[in-house]
Amino acid sequence: MANNGQREVVVETRNLSKIYRDFWGRQKKQALRGLNLQIYRGEIFGLLGPNGSGKTTTIKLLLGLLFPNEGEALVFGKPGLDVTKNERIGYLPEESYLYRFLTAEETLDFYGRLFNMPGHVRKQRAAELIERVGLARDKRRPLREYSKGMRQRIGLAQALINDPELVILDEPTSGLDPLGSRWMKDLIVELKQQGKTIIMSSHRLDDVQDVCDRIAILYDGDLQELGEVDKLLEVEEVVQMRAHGLKLTDGLRKELTEVIQKHGGQVDDVDHPITTLEDLFLRIVKESQERPGRRYLPAEPKPEKAQPPAGGA
Repeated sequence: MANNGQREVVVETRNLSKIYRDFWGRQKKQALRGLNLQIYRGEIFGLLGPNGSGKTTTIKLLLGLLFPNEGEALVFGKPGLDVTKNERIGYLPEESYLYRFLTAEETLDFYGRLFNMPGHVRKQRAAELIERVGLARDKRRPLREYSKGMRQRIGLAQALINDPELVILDEPTSGLDPLGSRWMKDLIVELKQQGKTIIMSSHRLDDVQDVCDRIAILYDGDLQELGEVDKLLEVEEVVQMRAHGLKLTDGLRKELTEVIQKHGGQVDDVDHPITTLEDLFLRIVKESQERPGRRYLPAEPKPEKAQPPAGGA
């Protein structure tokens, strides 16, 4: 499997493209155009973009639910169309496809059978996950009586029934109240701490900003931005400084670090301020609209400096 230094690549797309056609075979929409991504083991990766940008198409290509027109989608080094790799994946779609007449216990038992899990393992995993997602008191109610937020919780439980290495979440906080959203984000971070890799597609930019390590922003089928969240949100044109141990006086407003030290204070840090993911997202979309054909291109690698021969003068 490919590696980037010491980082293992779990998901990779190479020039991945998808065209939807009408009944007569005419091109209806270019849903994805030459997507190149690498997602590493143990990270939380966010897929962002407005409706129709290619997020769900990307996920379906990774799961083997769609055929690409060009390029490759690789998961664990296997093509997306290789269904054997799906045994190591957990998937929560935006609209969970759950049988409404089953209870939570019956639902998890059903999905456990699909993975050929022994009966005692299914029972133990179901009990643990029902407790984990906060549905212990409602585990014997049919899902048709569940609220949308409760269905989202049991949907997450079914995505984890096989103890997957890769978890793909499409709008995971959809239908959850603020407390439920906080719980979901904490659980996503907990999954990362267990060594799992998470791909998270969401319209709620604050959720992505809270938990994701890296993000990709898609617009109209093109990759527009890719990188670490903190670095993308850094405002390079502005420097900010924070200090403690003193009061903000008029004289202090006019001075910089020397005055802070003069007044007995201590500079805690000098760094670039952070904007919000929402501002970044809206800026990328606006630039994409103003400049059709705009695409993200990785920076050219810097040439390595030649090393002097060992023992040479």
